[in-house]
Amino acid sequence: MESFFDHFKDRVNHKACRNLKELKKKVDHYIQRYNHQRYQWGLNKMTPVQYRGHLLAA
Repeated sequence: MESFFDHFKDRVNHKACRNLKELKKKVDHYIQRYNHQRYQWGLNKMTPVQYRGHLLAA
């Protein structure tokens, strides 16, 4: 979780949100990107979703 929030704070301009609804939308969008599009070295260069599928198939 710490890694996620570190990346989130670095990449998303959360301070520009005018209300909680905007912030929730940015968080949801970033979670989707983080889990489905962001390849990670620690997960054998797979996204978290791909890695989970790989483990379940094994």
